[in-house]
Amino acid sequence: MTEPAPIDPVALAADLIRCPSVTPADAGALGTLAAALSPHGFVCHDLRFSAPDTADVDNLYARWGEGGRNFCFAGHTDVVPAGDLAAWSTDPFAGTIRDGWLIGRGAADMKGSIAAFAAAATRFLAARGPGFEGSISLLITGDEEGVSINGTAKMLGWLAERGERLDACVVGEPTNPEQLGDMIKIGRRGSLNATLTVHGTAGHTAYPHLADNPAHRLVAMLADLTSLPLDEGTAHFQASTLQVSTIDIGNPAGNVIPGRAQAKFNIRFNDRWSGAALDTRLRDKLAAHGGRWDLEIRVSGESFLTPPGALAELIADAAEAETGRRPELSTSGGTSDARFICRVCPVVEFGLVGQTMHKADEAIRLADLQQLTAIYVGLLDRYFAGRG
Repeated sequence: MTEPAPIDPVALAADLIRCPSVTPADAGALGTLAAALSPHGFVCHDLRFSAPDTADVDNLYARWGEGGRNFCFAGHTDVVPAGDLAAWSTDPFAGTIRDGWLIGRGAADMKGSIAAFAAAATRFLAARGPGFEGSISLLITGDEEGVSINGTAKMLGWLAERGERLDACVVGEPTNPEQLGDMIKIGRRGSLNATLTVHGTAGHTAYPHLADNPAHRLVAMLADLTSLPLDEGTAHFQASTLQVSTIDIGNPAGNVIPGRAQAKFNIRFNDRWSGAALDTRLRDKLAAHGGRWDLEIRVSGESFLTPPGALAELIADAAEAETGRRPELSTSGGTSDARFICRVCPVVEFGLVGQTMHKADEAIRLADLQQLTAIYVGLLDRYFAGRG
């Protein structure tokens, strides 16, 4: 039986973009990926998870091999909405190829990288032949751009229940600011979202002694929270930051003292803090202002770090061999599903250039997609040669 040719990353990336998988919809994206991988010997598991008050989400775990070390590529096929269609030069879900670029929602974040995963794995396996004794897997969710409840975290639980282990993982987020080979992410800051509601007594602005203005206390509380830095950074992380995102009173009348005032803020925190420690600090500072107030906190992810070591060096070596640039090791930016994977194995992030992600005319260079595929092949070669 003739072995199928390795997957073409450009064709697969375009096919994935043509699936309008706006989170949490799948729209055929995972089936498209599974159909590409199955002829190459990958065993594909369609995994649907649900939770109260959330949409059901489809996920895919595909694995080649049953023994040896299991190298995993992880990512997501869900994308953000296209936004204003008039701002696009083409249908955002057409997978348009023009002047050396592939244009479409999810091209950079991160259907291009997923196509490179699949292409690299099949090229590597074709070169190694049937005697290869390791394992390669793809852990792909449809729940990363949304609430991230029914995706990667639950797939990792499913793997644990089956007794399957991941030995190393690369997440294909668009880590490079300007050029392929710029940056590898070895960790991410944590993210805490808070809603502060201050209660008072409504009244007439001409009679403030008969009211209790919560807006005044809210402003003072926010000034206190933002006046001093949380820290000055750590060895691998930038300083933690607190940013107020909205202040809402909902009072259309200029002569009425409100009875309630609310603000929302976000803290991006480094490895000096945990979500619980920040919760305690915030409540301690707010308590000094007195009055009646409520603080709701949701930590979407703790900070994490894969200390510089073998895995990051393997990717850096592979990237430098292809691009001539040695990537910087960074923990900048938002969070990612690597925050879940770090609990089970070493994980770093490396993908395409992220300049256009979430924008109109999101696009990647075809040459970058081919080069990223070659970098991933070089990574697999180095890893299974025992260098990582």
